[in-house]
Amino acid sequence: MFVEYRGAKSLKGNLLFFESVEGVGYGEKVTVRYGGRELYGRVAALGTGVTLIEMLGETHGIGVEDLRVRFSGEPFKIGVDLSMLGRAFDAFGDPVDGMGPCLAKRRVDIAGSAYNPANRLHPKEMIATGISVIDGLNTLIKGQKLPVFALSGVSTDELVAQIVRQIGSSSKKSAVVFAAIGIKHENADYLIKNIMAGGEYADTVLFMNMADEPSVNSLLLARSALTVAEYLAFEEGYDVVAVLYDMSNYCDALREVSAKREEIPSRKGYPGYMYSDLASIYERAGVLKGREGSLTQIPVLTMPDDDITHPIADLTGYITEGQIVLDRALHQSGVYPPINVLPSLSRLMNKGIDKVHQREANQLYSAYAKAKRAQMLASIVGEEEVSDIDRKYLEFAERFEREFVSQGAYEKREPAETMRIGWRLLSMLPASELTRLKPEDIAEHIDGAEEQNGAS
Repeated sequence: MFVEYRGAKSLKGNLLFFESVEGVGYGEKVTVRYGGRELYGRVAALGTGVTLIEMLGETHGIGVEDLRVRFSGEPFKIGVDLSMLGRAFDAFGDPVDGMGPCLAKRRVDIAGSAYNPANRLHPKEMIATGISVIDGLNTLIKGQKLPVFALSGVSTDELVAQIVRQIGSSSKKSAVVFAAIGIKHENADYLIKNIMAGGEYADTVLFMNMADEPSVNSLLLARSALTVAEYLAFEEGYDVVAVLYDMSNYCDALREVSAKREEIPSRKGYPGYMYSDLASIYERAGVLKGREGSLTQIPVLTMPDDDITHPIADLTGYITEGQIVLDRALHQSGVYPPINVLPSLSRLMNKGIDKVHQREANQLYSAYAKAKRAQMLASIVGEEEVSDIDRKYLEFAERFEREFVSQGAYEKREPAETMRIGWRLLSMLPASELTRLKPEDIAEHIDGAEEQNGAS
């Protein structure tokens, strides 16, 4: 027997202020009925006299009179099952691909469960993306959280689709969960089309949330997607990569909901608890003792006004283990993917690669940093006035961006090929400049690459 309550006080957008009901819990799923309409909702806050309910759906035309609420007595849950692979869902876990219902093995709370830090294992295995700048210089490690700091107007959709298509663990059981948060319909169409073109769609789960949906749906979708990712990783033994795009839309939704709640804003109008809210999402990743699978996260956020110090990027950088930074100048010069090597970083990179890879990556980074300084000097005094060594670095920078950084949107490079390109580029420089390599590295990799450069 279901009990429905009346007692709505006011409705602001998707926030329903309701008289307090005894026994109601935070995060509890509710059903709101008005006339012939029925919407889901969840308890967002509990007060002495008022219960705040976030309504998950279009509230236009709903009035507070004759509105009825039914409390479920349990948190918001979605169904999880292996049959979700190769399917697309909305924020509630309902299929949106027209392929019929998906039978759920069981229903799981979207809030997830806290990971005991003592049960976490140190990430130590590389995950190949097929993108040289990431695999070679900012290697992604299984169980890591490595965000992408994107820019508006730069080829972010293409990069996200390529990552979802190409990324994979060495494990036979690997999967990708892609959560599109608050994106436009044309972007969604592009992403779905390009992700499905990769041939690995059968091992991918899509969660789609459009920009014209209520803001609270964006907050819900990120957690729904991670709930499925956790199920695949820690119960079915899959190595899962969760790609969350765009986390800036998530934070904007959080700010909008906070404003409707009339909470005191913090930096740039975002709520003061945004750090802990983001942490509740990003920390749902890792490798756990006694579990075969793993969960790796790649959150993608668009930096407002290209500002890396903006609260969204700033807080994300605090919580995660590095960042991949896109660059507008590289994009304008025709380089794809336009990843800026110098501010990009993977803090766990050395946990999953060998010493030779580490030394090559350090040498490439050092050489490119010197090359950028040489470019700055040449722009001031003229290229003809710089030293012979600086001219070598100028040539290195041009070839590094054209041959190492730049690659096709459908080009998947193996890690060994990425390293071969790196050695070939380093062979352009005098041995006296290769201070981060050992003599055996130069003898084994550089001398042969010099002959290839001479032949070409």
